Amino acid sequence: MYAIIETGGKQFKVAEGDVIRCDLAAEAGADVTFDHVALAGKGGKTLVGAPSLRGAKVTGTVVRQGKGRKILVFKYKPKKRVRKLTGHRQPFTEIKITKIDLP
Repeated sequence: MYAIIETGGKQFKVAEGDVIRCDLAAEAGADVTFDHVALAGKGGKTLVGAPSLRGAKVTGTVVRQGKGRKILVFKYKPKKRVRKLTGHRQPFTEIKITKIDLP
């Protein structure tokens, strides 16, 4: 069984036991529920929502929070001696999918 959920403007294909990284503010060990299930598959049957499946939800547990790899942003203007180097690390939340409920 699998489902396609939407959170934070992104879509993830998940199954029970999968670990996903998304932008969600939650404490480690907390349970989270995703109500916006766009598509679900069970065996050979596929359920498609318009825009989401009614009564379907995906439950998960927050494993940890962290930061991704550093991305370097370099801006410069030629012939002007203007150079700026900044770094960015995107925060993420790892969630382990525990249960998929379908109508």
